[in-house]
Amino acid sequence: MKGLRVVWLLLGLVALAGCATPPQTQGPTQGRAGAIDAAFPSRLDADSAARQFAQVVSTVEPVAERYCRAARNDDKCDFHIIVDTRKRSQPNAFQTIDDNGQPVLIFTIALIADMRNPDELAFVMSHEASHHIRDHLSRQRFNADTSAREYGQAAASKGASRAAIRRAVALGAELGARSYSKQFELEADYLGAQIARSAGYNPLIGAQYFQRLPDPGEQFQSSHPPNAERMATVRAALRQN
Repeated sequence: MKGLRVVWLLLGLVALAGCATPPQTQGPTQGRAGAIDAAFPSRLDADSAARQFAQVVSTVEPVAERYCRAARNDDKCDFHIIVDTRKRSQPNAFQTIDDNGQPVLIFTIALIADMRNPDELAFVMSHEASHHIRDHLSRQRFNADTSAREYGQAAASKGASRAAIRRAVALGAELGARSYSKQFELEADYLGAQIARSAGYNPLIGAQYFQRLPDPGEQFQSSHPPNAERMATVRAALRQN
């Protein structure tokens, strides 16, 4: 992240609630002894969380941009990493693009507060960057548009009313957008693990964050794959050089 981009978010992060006695902020943990079983705090205080976030941004962003330039055929690899400082926002991180098509990674203040160690944060950040590198937004839009058109044409061919056709188009768009969502998540896990490792973090520690989330299992309506499948994907990615 470019220097000026982190200044204001450090001010915003002071609103984070956390434990009274934070541990010392840790750096990259690749190769750290007993890493996966190491004891981490359940929550950092505001100042430690802010320092951890700035540190992880400074190490992950240039690596993500390097992977991006190697994978994409355009110049859309200038990552902007920003914080949603609204106190009522739920823990979340997501990728979007700005008006120039450059990637934007957005982290809510609640998610940053919930990151127990730099490996978790680095993995989530690398995962979100991977969505852009693999062009998932464009692929999702294409799937949604294609499905919406097919559903609309099918409804029209049966003589449906305009209102019914609109409902069919909306349903098709929703189903199309979800059609490959689990695949996209696994693709982002795979590449994200490699980016985090290249940045000096341990993705196996980072992916432990999944264990603190509700497991979507094999639910049909879920947009995310089962936690076990995600962990297996991370392990597979780390077997690659």
